[in-house]
Amino acid sequence: MVEDDDSIRETVGEALRAEGFEVHTCADGASALNLITADGSDQVDLIVLDLMLPGLGGLDLCRELRRINNTTPILVISARDSETDRVLGLEVGADDYLVKPFGLRELVARCRALLRRSRQAEASTPSELHSYANLCLFSSECRVTRDGTDLTLSPKEYKILELFIQNPKRVWSRDQLLEKIWGVDFIGDTKTVDVHIRWLREKVEDEPSSPQLIRTVRGFGYRFG
Repeated sequence: MVEDDDSIRETVGEALRAEGFEVHTCADGASALNLITADGSDQVDLIVLDLMLPGLGGLDLCRELRRINNTTPILVISARDSETDRVLGLEVGADDYLVKPFGLRELVARCRALLRRSRQAEASTPSELHSYANLCLFSSECRVTRDGTDLTLSPKEYKILELFIQNPKRVWSRDQLLEKIWGVDFIGDTKTVDVHIRWLREKVEDEPSSPQLIRTVRGFGYRFG
């Protein structure tokens, strides 16, 4: 848990420990980055991250972790409650966003939901190669190339693209995508889907503003191809 407010850090840390979690706490982003990326950091299963931190801020920490392909689930907790702030947090790689003040039971529930989805993804070991247009998806490697060059995708972006490539032409509603990618226990709204679709288009489309691969079907949702 990365939080500079001593009271919040101690209260939330104790609540998570009471639920059986082993909790490591940091008061700033730089210390958290060192802890997460140090040898043995694979033991970190979930990051609870405040945005307003001294030195290296929460958004910058999130960006850096995704840049180095660290896929640990991240739950942002922040007093910033505007839609723009929530969208930005998700765009830089967070998996969920919880606005302060929050109930401890909801925080624990969101942590458990993120961990369940992460473990389900790890247990899936597909071995097929899928291709469409200039994209190739290597399921066994969780890797995607565009014109032969590897793309850097977040875990959610990869899972959305994998679902799309495996089901070309099918129209998916936002609710269906939430259930398939985030799970039935996801606590959030459909704007999360729109954020990830927009970010994914930036990486796979020649002209993201005029998408040819991931198309919007007005009144229904999204279709690939």
